[in-house]
Amino acid sequence: MPLALLALAVGAFGIGTTEFVMMGLLPDVADDLHISIPSAGHLVSAYALGVVIGAPLLAAVTARMSRRTVLIGLMALFVVGNALSAFAPGNASLLAARFLSGLPHGAFFGVGAVVATTMAPPERKARSVSLMFLGLTVANVAGVPVATLMGQHLGWRATFLGVSAIGLAAIASLALFIPHDHTHAPKTGLRGELAALRSLPVWLALGTTVAGFGALFSAYSYITPMLTDSAGFAASDVTLLLALFGVGATAGNLLGGRLADHSLRGTLFGGLTSLGAVLLLFPVLMRAEWSAAAAVTLLGVAAFVTGSPLQLMVMEKASAGPSLASSANQAAFNLANAGGAWIGGLALAAGFGVTSPALAGAALAALGLGVAGVAYAVDRRQVPYGGRERVVAAHRPEHAESLTR
Repeated sequence: MPLALLALAVGAFGIGTTEFVMMGLLPDVADDLHISIPSAGHLVSAYALGVVIGAPLLAAVTARMSRRTVLIGLMALFVVGNALSAFAPGNASLLAARFLSGLPHGAFFGVGAVVATTMAPPERKARSVSLMFLGLTVANVAGVPVATLMGQHLGWRATFLGVSAIGLAAIASLALFIPHDHTHAPKTGLRGELAALRSLPVWLALGTTVAGFGALFSAYSYITPMLTDSAGFAASDVTLLLALFGVGATAGNLLGGRLADHSLRGTLFGGLTSLGAVLLLFPVLMRAEWSAAAAVTLLGVAAFVTGSPLQLMVMEKASAGPSLASSANQAAFNLANAGGAWIGGLALAAGFGVTSPALAGAALAALGLGVAGVAYAVDRRQVPYGGRERVVAAHRPEHAESLTR
């Protein structure tokens, strides 16, 4: 299992790097292609649009294919998209290549999460998902800074060639280490995957993801002006502080995986509560440099504690056909990115102050907590008294006799 999870993490590392590196390369790309910075910003949106469209679409199209083949094919599409980005002659072709690069993102994480959980014993499912997501959080700590430096010194096209090389390494790792148990097509097929999406608990889980991670992006999208205008950092210090966020996110991701294996709901509720509390304290913490650095780190921890529980909850609610719902959850993460940034921008535009996006994020965290509470209430109504214990007994025969008595 560790080698297979490492293969998934390598793919996640490449995807995380190409998703976020464009933010640091926007001035270089704009100068080289003779376009404005706002026009270059559309390259970020093109990738996000590819994720939202590609996640459910590719998961549906590949529903009858073996998951091992799907993962390798998605990573091959990722390599092609980044290679085309490196050789794009102009802005229009680069926009198309970035959209293509985003298409496999959500489906890879969605199908990869399903594969990770099927290779793990029941008591380690959340931990296995968190180990796959480790590649994404490490990309923020190491991949994005290194790729940005490469682009600044060797040209932005070299960055995308480097990311393509990571994709090729991921393909080799997936082919070598994903067990051959995953070379057979799933029995559910597209009809089963679509049927799983008709479940109210699945949509409540997706809604929790949108609100919960919308809380993060409401604040994180405007973290630079908070650090410079409120905390007093120099603009040159922001890169290091964002690396602290990545360290916090990595720690939160690993912590969330371990805690969720003991209590999925408890970890989710605790993570959303902690996220709301950190965001509420942002206006105070951003008054000094030391406390602002702590706030950025805590934001990463609190937000990513909920990552694995949210992914696992969606998959459990769609257990009859988890691949499509799991991929849809990745689209929900990107909707949270766009929606959270928009809501945080509204708070700024209304003149509530540079730290006001964090307070808007706290409100979104409270909304996510409310949706999660409704989901929990629906669960309790759908499972009769004693039903949960009998489900556990079915998986743990040593307890079945005592429960029957």
